[in-house]
Order: sequence, then structure tokens, then C-alpha cells
Amino acid sequence: MNARHVALFMPSMRGGGAERVMLNLVYGLVERDVQVDLVLAQEDGTYLSRVPEAVRIVDLRAKRVLTCIPALRRYLVQERPGTLLAAVAHTNLAALVARKLSKVPTRIVIGIHNTFSIASQGAAMKRSRALPYVARWLYPYADGIVAVSQGVAEDLAQTVRMDRSRIEVVYNPVVTPELYQQADEPLSHPWFANAGSAHAELGDETVPVILGVGRLSAQKNFPLLLRAVAKVREKRPVRLLILGEGDDRAALEALVHDLGLSDCVALPGFVDNPFAYMRNAQLFVLSSDWEGLPTVLIEALACGCPVVSTDCPSGPMEILDGGAYGPLVPMRDENALADAMLASLDKPIRGELLQQRINEFTLDYATEQYTKVLHL
Repeated sequence: MNARHVALFMPSMRGGGAERVMLNLVYGLVERDVQVDLVLAQEDGTYLSRVPEAVRIVDLRAKRVLTCIPALRRYLVQERPGTLLAAVAHTNLAALVARKLSKVPTRIVIGIHNTFSIASQGAAMKRSRALPYVARWLYPYADGIVAVSQGVAEDLAQTVRMDRSRIEVVYNPVVTPELYQQADEPLSHPWFANAGSAHAELGDETVPVILGVGRLSAQKNFPLLLRAVAKVREKRPVRLLILGEGDDRAALEALVHDLGLSDCVALPGFVDNPFAYMRNAQLFVLSSDWEGLPTVLIEALACGCPVVSTDCPSGPMEILDGGAYGPLVPMRDENALADAMLASLDKPIRGELLQQRINEFTLDYATEQYTKVLHL
């Protein structure tokens, strides 16, 4: 068994914050000459093309994470990595069960990327509602537990009745050299037609562009953002871009129409490079009902884009240092969100100040913390 042989276990590499974070960690580990296997329940997803050649991709060929346990057990028996890092709730459970069945000494480190108590209660996640109970039984068998924020760590300890001292907090490796390179790439979207300017012309007016990024799902509460934008439009012209894809697309498109926003709201879907949009947008808004450590909020700061966020559990309060780097507003309050957006558009925080906040979220810093957790 090679202690510097690490397996990272994910459901897939479809576009999303957790997948992007794990891909960044792959880069950081490879740079430190760690042997990395990317173990996927299903070899699928936009980010596969970005996996470094030095990384071996292992496809367990399973339709669901929990059905890949036999294949994961075989992988552990045959390859015997020093440590396996699982990244999301169902992969955590599958990894712990597979290690128990395999009887190999591979260390299992589990990652908690979301506010556990809330994420396991969603109406669309009925299978997840048993997670707290199963986690109380299985999580104590983990060799390491990593939470992406202090809020997530506190919530996990309370929800699964675990000693808080067992949980380490490591902020996600979000800010990379590649992020800055991509942020400087040109945009072809007509709303950013003015040669990299953060504005688009509409008649004689300069119209600011507001940006939202994330999966089109209940968690992100984009209806709140749309209703807030409708209120902002009563005071001044703005445009809204929401980048992402998901099951709520049809409902969001209907709401855009009902609110009379069809001329100023666009939902172009998932884009491979959201950072160029963050660099050029006037304002980034996170409207979520819950998070773990919202990667997009950190990315927007790194791109120098002013931000407004709901004060949801968990992460925005920590990232924005209690509001020092952008307004925090109550969840599900469209009036407060609209007021904060108007204030930020009128008096934005300077990009240089925003970028001072990101040191703890850089690839180098986070990878160094992970090497300690992974015993490398």
C-alpha cells in the first residue's frame, strides 16, 4: 500500500460546485507528485475533459452511487490506495460500507459540502432523509471528516450527534491560476458587447448586468432573485443572467414571463467558463436557502465582482466576514434583497478590496491543508 496513492470518489464529473472543487484538488495533488485515481460511480460529465493526463479515471459503471458499493469494494481490494476521499453524502456512505466489506486498511476521509440537516430534508430528496440516521451509525468509522465551513461542521456535529473535535474545517480550493486566465477570456454574449466593459448599451442608457450562477433547483431559490430583480427594475434598468441547468428551468422561464422580465432576463444554461461573466458583470447575487461553502461566491470575489448574498446556512457569513465584503440579507426576503442590490449597484465595493478576502480559498492553501488530512 502506497501512502501517496489517493483515490477521490465522486458520483460523476457533471458541472457543479463540488465537482469543480474536487477537480481543483486533483490539480493541487498532482502538482505535489501524489498518485491520484479519480473514482467515479459513472464516468460522465463536462469536467472529464479537464482531468490531468497523470490521473487515472476509474469508472464503476453504476447508475446510482449506492449501487456501486460492490464495484468500489473490488477497487479497494485490487488497488489498495493509501487514502480514499469521498466528497458528498452518498459517496461517504458507499465508501465506508465498501471499506468495511473489503477489509483493507485504506483510510477513508469523508467530506461534508453542504448543511447536512437542511440538505437531508428537501422534498425532492426523499432518499436523503434517512441520511442523518445512517450517518450516526457509519460516520464514526471514518478516519477523517472534513467540513467545508465552520457552519457546516457545527451543523454536522449536532445533526449526527458527533464530537465536534473530530471534524476538521478546510475551505475549498477555489481560487486557481486557471480561474484568472479564464476570467480574462473574451465574452461573446451581446450584453457584454462593449469590448470587455461590464456594461451593455440599451438606447442611450448603460444597463448593468446582474449575475446568478448555480443549478436550477429549489436550493438556489432563483425565484427569489427574479422577484427581487422585478423590484429593482421599478427603480432602474438592469439585466439578469442566470448560468446553470436543472429541473426547475421550465418553472423559472414561466416566472420570468409572468413578471414581465422576458426582455431583461436570460437563462443560457450551463457554461464552461462562468468566470469571464463574473469578471464583467456589475453584481453577483447568491439567493440560496442553504449552502455549505458556496464556491460561486468565492469565485465572484476572486474576479473582483461585487456580491450580495442571503445569510443562509452555511458559508456566506464566513466568506463575506459578516458583511464586510458584501451585504448579507435575510433568506426569502425579496424586498431586502432588492434594496441590497440597488445599494451595491449605486456604491459597489472596489474589486481590489474584494480580492483581499480570498487567500484562505486559494488552491495552494487548501491543498496544503488537505495533504495533512490525507496523511501525505
